[in-house]
Order: sequence, then C-alpha cells, then structure tokens
Amino acid sequence: MISFPNCKINLGLHVLGKRPDGFHDIETIFYPVPWNDILEIVPNEDLDANTEFKSTGIRVFGPKEKNLCLKAYQLLSEKYTLPPVKMHLHKIIPIGAGLGGGSADAANTLLNLNKLFKLNIAEEEMEKFSSELGSDCAFFIRNKAMYATEKGNVLEPITLKLKNLFIVIVKPRVHISTVEAYAGISPQKKKISLKELVRFPIEEWKNQIENDFEKTIFETHPGIRNIKTKLYKFGALYASMSGSGSAVYGLFKEEKNLRAYFRSCTVWHGRLS
Repeated sequence: MISFPNCKINLGLHVLGKRPDGFHDIETIFYPVPWNDILEIVPNEDLDANTEFKSTGIRVFGPKEKNLCLKAYQLLSEKYTLPPVKMHLHKIIPIGAGLGGGSADAANTLLNLNKLFKLNIAEEEMEKFSSELGSDCAFFIRNKAMYATEKGNVLEPITLKLKNLFIVIVKPRVHISTVEAYAGISPQKKKISLKELVRFPIEEWKNQIENDFEKTIFETHPGIRNIKTKLYKFGALYASMSGSGSAVYGLFKEEKNLRAYFRSCTVWHGRLS
C-alpha cells in the first residue's frame, strides 16, 4: 500500500499560556498543502521477522527505532495483533520546517495499517492514537482545515476556502528547534480569536493574523524575515512563517515560480485545494 503524506501550514499561531504539564496552550489554524512524502507499507512475508523500516530522499536523522512511522506501528500493535511489515519512507518534505512532515508520516502509517489489515478503527479513535505521537498528528487523520487549541491536538473543523489560490513555500537551510522557538515567547491571551480573524478578506490578513514565533525568530534569524519581505514584494496576498519555522510561505492569486530568487533555499509551489 502506497500513500502520499502531505504537509500543512499554520494560518496564524498564538501562544496563550504555559500548561502545568510543561507544554503551552496555543491556538492556530492548520491547512493541508499538497507537498508530499511517499510512504509504502507491505506485509512482511516472513512472519517470524521483525518489522522493517528504511528511508530514502532527505536524510532522516536519529536511530530508526525512534522514527514516528515505527512508533505508530508499535502504538497500534499494543492494542491490535499486527503481523510484521516492511515500511519504506521516501522523504521529500523538509525536516525542521514547521510543515508537520513527520507528523503526516506517522498519521499516514496509522491510516495505512488500518486499511491494510482491515482493523475498522473509527476516525475519532485514530485521532486519539495520533495525539499520542505528536501534538499536530491528529490533524492529518481528517486532513482538512482545522482550528486547533490546547497543545494543537484539540481540533474543530472550520470553513475556510482557499481553493485555487497558489502557494510558494521557501525553506532556508537554518533549522529552528522547538526549544529555540519557545525561548523568546511571552504567552498572552488575544482579544480576537484566529477563528474570527480568518473570516476577514485575505487581503486584510497581513495586518491581522500573526505568528507569535516570528518576533523573536526574525531577530535571531533575519534571513527568515527577509524571505517573508520578498514574498510580499513578489505580490503575496499573505505571507507567514509556518509553525515554529523555519519555512515561510506566501499565498498568491496567480502561480509563481520563485526558485531563481531563493537559490540557497528549498522552494516548492503549487495550488491549494
């Protein structure tokens, strides 16, 4: 079975407060983007063998046993009797970009195993499993526009029509860790929820919808700020860093190929649906 895990962007991100468990309460809006990895899962013909995992494409750092795809298999196998499988992940979505590529791979592993072995796990239950793997994993189960709160794992579907807009995503070489992103944050409640702000015309988002991480990350990494500035210069209706970065995206009315203007970065463009 082959699937194509897609990434996401954050439309705004507000850090609202520190939680007793050490995490932060946030609000954000997740929106799916058709920039995809490739994931293949097939049964292992040797039933006495262990589950196998390999990756190609962009290098995935760390030991294989800590990969989220394997963790997803292990999580599901704790409740269901699963035979060994072979997994092959071809990594295309940049790592450490704020695009949720790893979470998408984990969620798709759960979805694929559910179909492959006819486990008949309900969507709500799949979201619970996903939440154990990462705060934004659950989003990729339904994979449509969602208003996310608490750690980003409490989801509410919203009506958000970005169909036929074009997106350009620019990923610089710099990697932003979660620790670095939160280091300069001063959590505070917002007067207007993002759920309300996205109802404004997209031309007004520039002055209304903010990613709280940008303030400090732009100070320490001015090159990321420059990407956002350039995207507006090229006509973006709205531009923002996604999640805790370091990728920055721009939304356009017309298709743009801007690779020549960001030669040291990974650049992807496409149409939203």
